[in-house]
Amino acid sequence: MSSPHASVRRKPATDVFARRATLSRAVRLLAQFRFEQSDPARFYTALAQDTAAMVVDLWTSATNEPATGRTLLDVGGGPGYFATAFQDAGLHYIGVEPDPAEMHAGPAGGGAATYVRASGTALPFADASVDICLSSNVAEHVPQPWRLGREMLRVTRPGGLVVLSYTVWLGPFGGHEMGLTHYLGGARAAERYTRRHGHRAKNDYGSSLFEVSVADGLAFGASTGALVAAFPRYHPRWAWWMARVPLLREFAVSNLVLVLQPR
Repeated sequence: MSSPHASVRRKPATDVFARRATLSRAVRLLAQFRFEQSDPARFYTALAQDTAAMVVDLWTSATNEPATGRTLLDVGGGPGYFATAFQDAGLHYIGVEPDPAEMHAGPAGGGAATYVRASGTALPFADASVDICLSSNVAEHVPQPWRLGREMLRVTRPGGLVVLSYTVWLGPFGGHEMGLTHYLGGARAAERYTRRHGHRAKNDYGSSLFEVSVADGLAFGASTGALVAAFPRYHPRWAWWMARVPLLREFAVSNLVLVLQPR
């Protein structure tokens, strides 16, 4: 029996989300970033809600089906902010986090959400076992980001969706708490941070923070044959063209979203 959606023309994967990607959204999110250290609950709640809306929009466009009731695996989900946002959106949420301290750093585990302690580069899940696999701002923290991407594809069922979003090293937020000093070079910026604060940064260059480029992400996506969209996460729709311009994109795209759909 053919699918009830088989005769429906597929929209571009970003069709629905593009309407949400406005300048006012970009300004609103940028304003929240200043609270990341001083008021993390405020910052991560806003980011989680925006991420859930983005993923639901991408799923709707890519599949022509509602996201409600789908199983989402969040690789590196951290505290329960994302769990709460996705459960509020009607998805069944499973979080993967290697650091137990991160699981308990936020709200109470997102209610009834399931959490698994594991590495994103060796996911303890069967092939094609989830509908959606998300990784938000994790790839720059692992030494083998594309191994992470391949694991996400492996566990996602054909016709499902993989959303891999990461901070670009040469973008303005690439240095994380080191600020713009990462333009001096990662090792030099890390040493400067240590001298100033008396301890290594949480996102420490070479151990928990690595250089990831736009070009590398696009090359990975192309190599999989599953890439259906790539765009700057926090930019308004009219500025997405920047991701297509070599060199400029490395500095102008602060965060790249790769959308992949296994076949």
